[in-house]
Amino acid sequence: MSLVADRLGRIKPSPTIAVTNKAKELKAAGRDVIGLGAGEPDFDTPDYIKNAAKTAMDNGDTKYTAVDGTPALKDAIIEKFKRENDLEYARDQISVGTGGKQILYNALMASVNPGDEVVIPAPFWVSYPDMVLLAEGTPVIVDATAANNFKMQPADLEAAITPKTKWLIFNSPSNPTGAAYTREEIQALADVLVKHPHVYIMTDDMYEHLVYEGFEYTTFAQVEPKLYDRTLTVNGVSKAFSMTGWRIGYAGGPKELIKAMSKIQSQSTSNPCSISQAAAAAAISGDTSFMDEWREAFKDRRDTVVKMLNDADGIECINPEGAFYVYPSCAGCIGKTTPDGKKIESDEDFVTYLLETEGVACVQGAAFGLSPHFRISYATDKDSLVEACTRIQKACAALEGEATKAA
Repeated sequence: MSLVADRLGRIKPSPTIAVTNKAKELKAAGRDVIGLGAGEPDFDTPDYIKNAAKTAMDNGDTKYTAVDGTPALKDAIIEKFKRENDLEYARDQISVGTGGKQILYNALMASVNPGDEVVIPAPFWVSYPDMVLLAEGTPVIVDATAANNFKMQPADLEAAITPKTKWLIFNSPSNPTGAAYTREEIQALADVLVKHPHVYIMTDDMYEHLVYEGFEYTTFAQVEPKLYDRTLTVNGVSKAFSMTGWRIGYAGGPKELIKAMSKIQSQSTSNPCSISQAAAAAAISGDTSFMDEWREAFKDRRDTVVKMLNDADGIECINPEGAFYVYPSCAGCIGKTTPDGKKIESDEDFVTYLLETEGVACVQGAAFGLSPHFRISYATDKDSLVEACTRIQKACAALEGEATKAA
């Protein structure tokens, strides 16, 4: 009898974490590696947030809190949803967890029964399908291809819905593509969902504040009030406030679901860190004008990376609306041969080639459910990005032969 539970055979370790760890190992061994795998801003957490954490410690705010969030943080989240998303919630409609990942996991574990289907547009964040599988549900993958700017089309959503569908997981701006849905595009999807009252919507809004060139951000329950009672609106402080290590995520949604999520959290982690909660309350309630400078820096990096990748032989890269990722196609390199005689047969082969020959660590598109692509995070300094893209151009130029896939 195996010590490890059978359910773990249904999932795999996070590929993005694996790539980041591999890059760190190679650096520690003396290799010159540029890691572009981590979705983590290189900016420091703003001082006013750190000061709020110090004040909380000085005030003795170091004890257990309510399982799913302090009243102060919940009130800050309620005000944030009202101010930024035109959504009204009460405290018993708010859940706070140890990062957005725990919020999503709790929601799925609290709501999915064996055999329930969860619609997930691909490319997707790597953890979505595995979380569904751990909850004994069935991921239903809907391709959102480059031809549609990596956005799921209403007809494809309609075709994916069955009597067993429980959730749609919706992420905009997207990890890994950076694609962001306009209000009109969300409304078109909402029109489909209104016709299927048994389907709930889980919106991962983690990159809400990272949109460029005047893009108007909206979320599902805001666009279509008819879906308010069927929507869990998930967000957090990790990306927009550069607080990845603080581990605070949150959501607003139906009371019944929020109560069930709290029950799961009470028997797993219990409350998130009290100090992190105080910092998150300050972050959400404070002056966010610093984000303008961050957005401008990210946009500049995005523009540089997209241009340099499109100048590489066999690479095509769409210019995304948000987040800090690009998801270029490497179809023009598939079928070619490396200088040492190895054939590039997949996007995994391609990113392995980049890492081994040029020391550039990216994540293969297969990890996100749509090939042949790869993901680059531009949440690092511009000099490193320019050097990495120069190395990618060099690696692509060194490939020999003809591609077997259309670029």
